[in-house]
Amino acid sequence: MTDALPRDAEPWTWPEEEWRRRVNQVRAGRSLRPKVWPGGARCAVALSFDSDHETNELRDGGRSIGRMSWGQYGSRVGVPRILELLQRSQVPATFFVPAVAALLYPDEQRRVIAEGHEIGLHGWIHELNSILPEKDERELHLRASDTLTDITGVRPVGMRTPSWDFSPATLAIQREMGLLYDSSLMADDDPYELDEAGEPTGIVELPVEWIRDDAVYFNMNRFQALRPYTAPTTVLDIFRREFDQAYAEGGLFLLTMHPHVIGYRSRMFILEELISHMKSKPDVWFATHRDVALQAKALIPKP
Repeated sequence: MTDALPRDAEPWTWPEEEWRRRVNQVRAGRSLRPKVWPGGARCAVALSFDSDHETNELRDGGRSIGRMSWGQYGSRVGVPRILELLQRSQVPATFFVPAVAALLYPDEQRRVIAEGHEIGLHGWIHELNSILPEKDERELHLRASDTLTDITGVRPVGMRTPSWDFSPATLAIQREMGLLYDSSLMADDDPYELDEAGEPTGIVELPVEWIRDDAVYFNMNRFQALRPYTAPTTVLDIFRREFDQAYAEGGLFLLTMHPHVIGYRSRMFILEELISHMKSKPDVWFATHRDVALQAKALIPKP
C-alpha cells in the first residue's frame, strides 16, 4: 500500500492508484504461442508431475505417519509406474520436486534425469512461498536449486511455486536466479511473457489451471470432510476435451499430475488412454516444459 493509505483500509476505499498497482505487479504480457510448433506440429503437449511425496505433510509441521505413508506411495509406486508408461510411450515429461523430497529419494531424481525427463523447482519443503518473508523465500528457492543440482548434476531452469501463487517478491527472485520459465500462474491457456510493474521480464509463463490438475478431483482428507468427487472416467473426459480444444486452436496442452494421486491402479488408465488419444492425432509435439519454454522464448524480441 501507499504510505498515505492506512493498513486496515477497506478495498472499496482504495484510490485507483492502489488497485492498479496491485493488479499490475505481475501481469501477463505478450503472447508467446508459436504459429507452428517444432517439426511442423500444430499442438504442443507438456506433461508434468509434482513429486511432493511426504512434503505435503511436513510443510504444515504434520506428524501423521499415515499421511506420510501416502506420500511415500508416490515415490514407491507412483513414480515407477509413471516412468514405465512414459518409457513405453516414448513421451518426455517434467517433474517438479521439492528439495526435501529429492533428498529423501535421490535415486528417483537421478532416474528421472537419466530417462530424458526434466526436473524443475518446487520449493524446499513445499512451503507456502506466497506468505513467506522475502529473505526466507529467496533463501529457500536458492537452497532448493543448489540441492537439486547437487543430486542430479543439472541446474533447474524452471519453477512451479509450491503455492501455485506468487508473493510480492517471487518474480524478482526468479529473475535474480536467471530462470527461463515459471509454471504457477493462470492468465492464459498458452505461453506468455511475465511483466513486472508493466515491464517485460523475459521470463516465460507456462500456465497451469486447476481444471488440468488431478488432485482437485481425487484428494482425500477424512478429518476435513474432503472426499473425491469425480469419477476417473469423467476426469479422463475433461482432460481429453482440454487437449482436443488445444489441438483445434494450435496451442499448448499442459497437464499437472501427482504420483501419489494419479499413480493408483484405478487411475493410471487416465494417463495411458490420454497419451494414446493424443498420439492418435497427427502433428502433436510432446516436450518437456523446458523445451516448450525455449520455443516460446524465441518469440521475445532481442533487446
